[in-house]
Formats: sequence, C-alpha cells, structure tokens
Amino acid sequence: MIKIDFDLKPKDLKGALDRFWQLSGEKIEAIEREYPQDKGSPVFTVNGKYATRGWTEWTQGFQFGSSILQFDATGEDRFLASGKEKTLKLMAPHISHTGVHDHGFNNASTYGNLLRLMVEGKIPHNEWEKNFYELALKISGAVQASRWTTIKEGGYIYSFNGPHSLFVDTIRTVRILMLSHSLGHVLQQENDVRVNLLVRGLQHAKATADYSVFYGEGRDSYDIWGRTAHESVFNTNDGNFRCPNAQQGYTGFSTWTRGLAWAMCGFAEELEYLDTLSDKDLAAYGSRKDIEAFMLKAAQATCDFYIDHTPVDGIPYWDTGAPNLHKLGDYLSREADPYNDFEPVDSSAAAIGAQGLLRLGHYLNKKGESEKGAKYWQAGLTVLKTLLQEPYLSTNTAHQGILLHSIYHQPNGWDNVPAGRKIACEESSMWGDYHARELALYVTRIIGEENYYTFFNCLS
Repeated sequence: MIKIDFDLKPKDLKGALDRFWQLSGEKIEAIEREYPQDKGSPVFTVNGKYATRGWTEWTQGFQFGSSILQFDATGEDRFLASGKEKTLKLMAPHISHTGVHDHGFNNASTYGNLLRLMVEGKIPHNEWEKNFYELALKISGAVQASRWTTIKEGGYIYSFNGPHSLFVDTIRTVRILMLSHSLGHVLQQENDVRVNLLVRGLQHAKATADYSVFYGEGRDSYDIWGRTAHESVFNTNDGNFRCPNAQQGYTGFSTWTRGLAWAMCGFAEELEYLDTLSDKDLAAYGSRKDIEAFMLKAAQATCDFYIDHTPVDGIPYWDTGAPNLHKLGDYLSREADPYNDFEPVDSSAAAIGAQGLLRLGHYLNKKGESEKGAKYWQAGLTVLKTLLQEPYLSTNTAHQGILLHSIYHQPNGWDNVPAGRKIACEESSMWGDYHARELALYVTRIIGEENYYTFFNCLS
C-alpha cells in the first residue's frame, strides 16, 4: 500500500513544479512543430513520438487543453493563443459528436478551461467570446445526455460500445452535463419534452456508484471495498444489470486502475460541485443528504482501494489482477518498477487518481473531518511527488511526452514495447500528460494562493 508522507506540504514541491512546467512547455511546442495534425488526434507515443491509434478522437481536447493549462500556470501568451486557435479551428465536431461518451474530456478541457480563464479574470472579458464558450458547453452537455439508457432505478450515459454498456470512465465526463445545466440549458426531446441535465447527470452518477463500484456488501458480498469494473453490462429489454466486464482491464472481476482513477476523480469533483447547488435545485432528483451519501461512499471506497492496492510510491500497475503480477513477489511493499519483465505500471492512473485523492481530502477537511481528510490529501501529495521525479518525469528533450510509463490498451497490445524490453514502458499518453498538467496546476495554484481550481470555476 502507499506509504503516505504526512509531513509533505504543497510548498515543498514548488521547485519540482517549476521544473515540470518548464519541461511541459517544451513538450507542447515540440508536438506543435513535429506532429502532423492531418493524421488525427495524437494518442500515445511510440519511441517518444506521438502517434494516433484508437477507436474515437477522444484525446484532441487534451492536446489543446494542455496549452491552455500551460498558460494558466505560467502566463505565457503563446500557449493561450495556440489553445484558442486550435479550439476554434478543430473542436467544433466534438460538440455535436453523438457517438461517444467523452464530451467532458474534449470540451470541458478546451471550451471549459477558456471560459474559466475569462471568468477568473486571467484573460480579458469579451461578451461574445464568453457566449461562444458557453454555447459550446451547453450543446455538448445536451448531446452527451442524449446517449441514454433507462434502467429500473434511473439510467446512464452509455459508452460507444452501445446502449447495454456503462463505462466507469464516464463519471469524469458527466461534469459536462453539470456545466450545461448550471448555464441554464436543457435537453429537448420528442414533443418538446425537457430533460433536466442535472437530474440526468446525478442518475448516471448513481448508476456508476451502484454498478461500477463494489463495496463488499449485499450484492457484492463476494467482493471487496472500493474495487471497480471498467464496464457494467445491462439487459436493455428490462433494464436489469447482468454482469461486470472489462475492455481495457484484465477481467470484469479485477480492477483496471485507470478506470478506478476516473471514479476517484469524478466522484470527488462532483461532491465539490454539489456544494454550489441549492437544495431546491437538487430536489428535482432527491435529497441533498442522499446524493452526498452515495457520492461520498463511492469516492471514499475507490480512494481507499487505490491506497491499499498500490505500491508504496503511489504508482499502480495497470490492473490489480494482471495475470503475471504474482511473478513480482511482494510488489505492494516496494516502489513500483516500470522496467520489470512481467506487467506494466500505469502512471496516467496515478496522475488522475492523485487529483481525486487531493479533492476528496480537501472536501473532507472543509466538512470538518480533518483526520480522514489528511489521509487522502497527503496520499495525493505523495503520489504527485513521485510523478514529479524520474523515472516518471520525462526530461529527454527528444521525447514528446511529459509523463512516462503510461498504458493505453494492454489487452489489445496497442502499447509500444521498446527494443530490449519485455513489457510496454517509457511511453506517454495524451490523457496522461493532460492530467499530469491538471494535477500540477491544482497544486501550483494552491501554492500561489490563487482561487481553488475546479471545473465549475467557469460559471459566472
């Protein structure tokens, strides 16, 4: 399990964060110079150079969003200019994309971050520009909400696999529904039926908490506290849950750690968002007490599982049930080894999960639960400290990624195995790099005593 450093303070990481942002800017500029954009969205690196491969264009917003985050952290105008230009030129199809569950990734990372910078006063106010960003978020949230499967107790946004498929990932993209709702928008369906996007987002969150997260009780008595399944499969004829499954994990009965991390981060930030809503607003779904209870349970369970089933330095292997982990011996009692011969680590899961740990810790501290809050907060800082050092921080100027040892799709064999190695390692992913920057920005702004960073800071 993670060896939590309870003495670590955000300011202790300032020097490492300054170095991170310097390297990050160099990587962004290298991609802009060298990557041929006509090949599609960059997804992951092969021998240090970004390549494209995948089932959807789900990483483009992370590419341009990275430039926007770089400006936020450093104030360097060229990154803002690039992020705005590419968002305007290339992101429009993502707003109306009816075939994916990734709207909160692509559009909150671009239009959402640009709107946030304006609301926070980091870029000049322009009413028409503000309206443009808001309209993009409104439509994106409604389009995302239209991918809907009804089940006996609500429903969920279904994955690109089809209406039977609930992906745990989507708990982090559901924020686009929350933004759309808070901007005053609704989804209008046949006969002008108006769908409340907050209610739909909360229904999706409840389905994820009920079926993607396991608690070791009731239906899950055979399982353990906080484990997640990548995919939950339903019978669309009667709305019944049928089984857990995995696409990018090893099995439906093991935990794909990036899916776990999406849940950690998604539930924690939704808890923060709930605090901005009135009881009257929430009443369209149910009571605040009940909503907060299921979200907090899911957030704590997943964060606890991550802490307990990750090596001491905070970097997980790609799946907690990966078939060759046993060959590593007592791997949880020592630092993760990205260069072992048996199973890859996934640093992108660490970057995503660390933000969830920090946000949950901050949330609990605000609620007066300082002991619990300290556990998660310090665990998040511990993971960040590891990520800001080699072998995870990419210092090689010839490598286009900032976060090394990320894994995309181990079952499909999509990840590069460098010459002389037996497993995938030494590569980066666009989502891993973006979330490393988002994590770094979160702590950078705390050190600088800026406004607390949330996805909903874009709301006036």
